[in-house]
Amino acid sequence: MSDINNFFKFLKDKEGKEPPFAWKLIYDQESLTPNDLTFKGNLNLNNTKISSIPEGLEISGFLHLENTNISSFPDNLRIGRDLSLIGCPIKELPNNLHIGSSLYIQHTNINSIPNNLKIGGSLYIFNTPLAGRYTKDEIKRIIEDKGGFVKGNIYV
Repeated sequence: MSDINNFFKFLKDKEGKEPPFAWKLIYDQESLTPNDLTFKGNLNLNNTKISSIPEGLEISGFLHLENTNISSFPDNLRIGRDLSLIGCPIKELPNNLHIGSSLYIQHTNINSIPNNLKIGGSLYIFNTPLAGRYTKDEIKRIIEDKGGFVKGNIYV
């Protein structure tokens, strides 16, 4: 790890080149600037060592975090396309989560619905405590009662 840090430090000091956003997000979130927090594009961080997401992050494309150690998110997270959390230890979603397309939370420990959950596509929740407790119609009603919506289908 220190060799990679030294390499990126060298590139920044000698060449004026910033480390890639994904590397900063995984290994050095303290170096993220406010400009970094608005990421234009897709971000596939499946099977990486990422364990947290900084407050204020907005991604215009998809965010895939399958099989990572993500266990929580800050409120007000905005993802332009899909968010995939398959196989993560996360137990709850943040309030005011806005997903432009589909949300994949299969094989997680999600057991509740946050306030103001907005999903522009479908919700995939099979093999979760939430899916074990409620039907898809009950989940849809809970989401709506908490100020949110799912425009597509709910797969339990």
